[in-house]
Amino acid sequence: MALTLDHIVIAVHDLDKTIDDYAALGFTVVRGGEHPGRPTHNALVVFEDGAYFELIAWRSPAPQDRWWQLLDQHGEGIIDFALLPPSTAEVIAAAKARGLDLQGPLDGGRLRPDGERLQWQTGRPHTHDLPFLCGDITPRKLRVPEGEVRQHANGATGVARLTVAVSDLLQSLERYRALLGDKAHIHAADGGNSATIALGNSVLELTQTAPQLQSKGEGPLAIVLQGAGTWDQASAKLSHGAPIAFAKAELTSKADSSLATA
Repeated sequence: MALTLDHIVIAVHDLDKTIDDYAALGFTVVRGGEHPGRPTHNALVVFEDGAYFELIAWRSPAPQDRWWQLLDQHGEGIIDFALLPPSTAEVIAAAKARGLDLQGPLDGGRLRPDGERLQWQTGRPHTHDLPFLCGDITPRKLRVPEGEVRQHANGATGVARLTVAVSDLLQSLERYRALLGDKAHIHAADGGNSATIALGNSVLELTQTAPQLQSKGEGPLAIVLQGAGTWDQASAKLSHGAPIAFAKAELTSKADSSLATA
């Protein structure tokens, strides 16, 4: 059962301000709605490849919510990410058979601004180096809009890479193999300090040398988008703590650096 990147969660203080700022960065942003039983509301930035950013904010403090704790303690930024399973229950069962315990399936949902009620099921890991699962009960196109909302003025078409900080690379790779199965495409790099995992059109990069490990702990830390866009340092501040770059701009920067040191 192939798993692909579903979405990346970015926690923010003020959703309205964040929507305006991401629009200023050239993203098309759509309001997602409210989560029943939780003081959260969100907005989405959806890409052509089907992955999306979830911009999430809290209307009131939620001290028992780990996501809110991360926002409260470390400020705005990337806090989690999800994979899309063909069946949440089946993936959880398969992972457990391979020795990885996941919580779930857990019921979840959202009430869209137009009154449409969405339902999904999640599977939750016990460690923060892993993503959670988010599988739809109602049609995914209701949760993840299609059409023109996936077109962005800045040229972004998808998530090329998501970097994740891990404290022990070998242990994390064992957990990912248990989650993804024997067909997982994993490649070790950087002298054993990092590894990449193919997830459809996206790549996960696991690294155990990230400074974030000392302060924030394990979890996602940076995004590289597919597309020809770029922005300066002043514009990058509008991303509300989420380090976001473009693959083409990143390659150009590396090439310029190589020429400078040749």
